[in-house]
Amino acid sequence: MSATTTAGAIRSGEVLACPVTLRRAPVAAAAGVVSFRMRRVSAAGRLAVRVVAAASAEGAAEAVEVAKGKGKGKKRSASGIMKPKPISPELREFVGGAEELPRTEALKIIWAHIKGNNLQDPNNKKIIVCDEKLKKIFGGRDRVGFLEISGLLNPHFQK
Repeated sequence: MSATTTAGAIRSGEVLACPVTLRRAPVAAAAGVVSFRMRRVSAAGRLAVRVVAAASAEGAAEAVEVAKGKGKGKKRSASGIMKPKPISPELREFVGGAEELPRTEALKIIWAHIKGNNLQDPNNKKIIVCDEKLKKIFGGRDRVGFLEISGLLNPHFQK
């Protein structure tokens, strides 16, 4: 097959040689949906495109909505450890006065403090040597294992 084949002459399941720039979202055609799937065909790294056509008006309309960014893909509300929850006064003081905070964000702030103040044990990086701020959060402990941090944060988050 030549590289000058037009879109009207391409049949479903046909393999074409093409440049990498053809990797794009599905294209809506008048007869249905046409999408391109890339795959490697040789050791030299040449690419081929498999043309897949679906002849349904609903599929074409759906493909146009997906290409425009509508329809599926609604943003869900935060849940689990991503959901902001009220925090204790000790943790509130540490993070700068926020009333609510997700657990993930609290861990990021604590790790930024640990890295910024070089609080990891030089002999064993898995051990955190607590300064005065961290001692307030971790119940007065001098040394904490990095796997213990999330467990020690449990009392600071109200359920």
